[in-house]
Amino acid sequence: MDLQEFWFVLIGVLFTGYFVLEGFDFGVGMLMPVLGKGSDTRRRVVLNTIGPVWDGNEVWLITAGGAMFAAFPEWYASLFSGFYFPLLLLLVALILRICAIEYRGKIDDPVWRARCDIGIGIGSWIPALAWGWVFANIVRGVPLDADHQMTGSFLELLSPYALLGALTTGLLFALHGAVFLSLKTGGEVRDDAVRTARLLLAPTALVVGGFGLWTQLAYGTGWTWIPLGLAVFGLIVAAAACFAHRDGWAFTGTALVVVAASALLFGSLFPDVLPSTLDAAFSLNVDNASSTPYTLKVMSWAAVIVTPVVLIYQGWTYWVFRKRITVEHIPPGIGLSPQPVEE
Repeated sequence: MDLQEFWFVLIGVLFTGYFVLEGFDFGVGMLMPVLGKGSDTRRRVVLNTIGPVWDGNEVWLITAGGAMFAAFPEWYASLFSGFYFPLLLLLVALILRICAIEYRGKIDDPVWRARCDIGIGIGSWIPALAWGWVFANIVRGVPLDADHQMTGSFLELLSPYALLGALTTGLLFALHGAVFLSLKTGGEVRDDAVRTARLLLAPTALVVGGFGLWTQLAYGTGWTWIPLGLAVFGLIVAAAACFAHRDGWAFTGTALVVVAASALLFGSLFPDVLPSTLDAAFSLNVDNASSTPYTLKVMSWAAVIVTPVVLIYQGWTYWVFRKRITVEHIPPGIGLSPQPVEE
């Protein structure tokens, strides 16, 4: 494996880690209005399950974006310029979500918290759908010209395959979040999370299976049947564990589906990083889109040294905050009281 291939795999691993970890974060935010209905205390239980870890999970995206910029600058430039508006919308949604989570408890006012909850919902639904749409378009290919610039209209990116990709990640992250909540909460909140996960199993399996089979038949290679099979196996494990009240195994199953789906997408894409639908000669691949060998060598040494430290620290964080949360653990709100505006 040369350095270009190594960094393609590493970027795939970084995005996979982001989807596994931030995927259940998005799912929690998407399901917060449902599982937190009727009580601010219940909503705080739901939100507190990701409170210690959500910002650390987003580091995976920052690292993946930075690695793409440094290792494959042509890929980064063409992707972020061609998908400028969708990625800007995704970024705004993420910022909205961050602000809503951080400031929700600062003011002890139901109207303020309701507005923050809306921000959390919007900031979770948009990225959950957008990531599937973006990566489906990357695998399918975009109209790249000889200068590696995207041409054509935005409507060309709204193909049935891309829209199915958006629905796939939306449903998969919602299921992943429901299973995570069943693992991290107790009492009525957990019971509702288990029921929600069971309701999501059938539509998620149908959509994920359809998108995975379409990807394999249209863009896959021989070995990518393996991650497709693992995705099906993960769905079976998640379903069986949900009905057997084995929360840890259910979460393992949904995490396996996310990992397998990512492997299917990146495996179907390789050796290209951004195929061209105009002419295969215009496509970006791991060779013509990469940085110099010296740059990749320096980056590789940095990754070998830093990555284990980050993984150990994040694993320790999850271990420390591993216990379940119930409504009895939630103290009274201590936010500031809203002050009337003086005339």
